[in-house]
Amino acid sequence: MDISVIVPTRNRSALLAMTLRSVLRQRDVHLEVVVVDEASTDDTPRMLAALADARVRVIRHDTPSGVASARNHGAAEAHGDWIAFLDDDDLWAPEKLVCQLQAAEQFGRDWAYTGAVVINMHGRILRVQRPLAPEELLTALLRYNAVPGGGSNVAVRRATWTLIGPFNTRLRNTEDWEMWIRLAQHGPPACVCSPLIARRLHQSNSTLDLAEIVRGTQLIEALHRTTVDWGRLHRWFAHSSLRAGHRWAAFGHFAQAALRGQRRSVASDLSAILQRIAGRTQTSIDASQDDAWTTMASEWIQDLLHTSWST
Repeated sequence: MDISVIVPTRNRSALLAMTLRSVLRQRDVHLEVVVVDEASTDDTPRMLAALADARVRVIRHDTPSGVASARNHGAAEAHGDWIAFLDDDDLWAPEKLVCQLQAAEQFGRDWAYTGAVVINMHGRILRVQRPLAPEELLTALLRYNAVPGGGSNVAVRRATWTLIGPFNTRLRNTEDWEMWIRLAQHGPPACVCSPLIARRLHQSNSTLDLAEIVRGTQLIEALHRTTVDWGRLHRWFAHSSLRAGHRWAAFGHFAQAALRGQRRSVASDLSAILQRIAGRTQTSIDASQDDAWTTMASEWIQDLLHTSWST
């Protein structure tokens, strides 16, 4: 078997259904999907039981153990030569896995990553996330989570994942970043510079828990004896606060970001906010003008959203 896809989930059946559709539409790879159900109380068990696809296996936890533990359990049960992780609210382009495996084979690498876009619940692209080159990524990871798409991006050889150790269960929503740091210490990755992941923004994204991100970031600093780019992080906190409707908190984070070296970026953000308030633009604060990248992503996203499950 080429690759095992690990999908932890809890009480997100509607989001999960589309996520699984994007996995099961992967082209030119032999895969299995290991869904780790973290004691869901909605109709997730019923939806999973109704799937008529032998590639899907379900592991049920009677009590929630956290996303890191769920991923670790799923990976321990995997049969594939490679492992990929996917959050239950993200989407993949149909060629995502095969492109990563081909890139890893071409360059002789043990892990691979790609680019991403951020979308709303209607599939509209809000911003693009181009990947850094591998040599830049290795340095950047000690300062911020430079892998686009978070935990839904990386594919790694199962033997390599076993060698470097499981996700750190002390971390609740920065565990992917800490894992990428350890992978980078093992060796450089292969990069696929295409928008093959879509992160869906919604009101229950785990990344809205800013206090937990701060705690996790501080732990990563201690574990890896590094200094994180807190200016970049506060700028990201500002955007998250705006999404949650916390405007005063957002501007507080913008101020912190400016004080910590992000003045130009903050000025650009505030200018875009004022233009939106004035009705001059409908784009998001971080929207990119990269039309080719946006068009490429839009094609597979819209096809996924508007094609029936059976296809």
